[in-house]
Amino acid sequence: MDIESFRNYCLQKKGATETFPFGENTLVYKVNGKMFALTDVDSFESINLKCDPEKAQLLREQYSFVLPGYHMNKKHWNTIRMEQSIPDSLLKEWIDHSYGLVAAKAGSSKKRPSKR
Repeated sequence: MDIESFRNYCLQKKGATETFPFGENTLVYKVNGKMFALTDVDSFESINLKCDPEKAQLLREQYSFVLPGYHMNKKHWNTIRMEQSIPDSLLKEWIDHSYGLVAAKAGSSKKRPSKR
């Protein structure tokens, strides 16, 4: 997957936005104001994706190119090194998982009106 394919795939997610909150080199995708994916826009050597902690550990054990999240909470984020020939379908699955975790959490944290 190249950076344009990554960008297009992330932006097709419902409510996804593209931002640069950490400077002009770090491309961040958010849903409901919360990050679900980020990468260096210039090098595209790796991407960071949110992941369920148990699944994150399993992926790190299964794939040498999946590492604990660089500059992220290592329990909840993975860094995927893009130098490997990773099937697009696998990356899309992991992007979907990250987006789903963040979108679900953001949706459940909205305040509900109180009943009186």
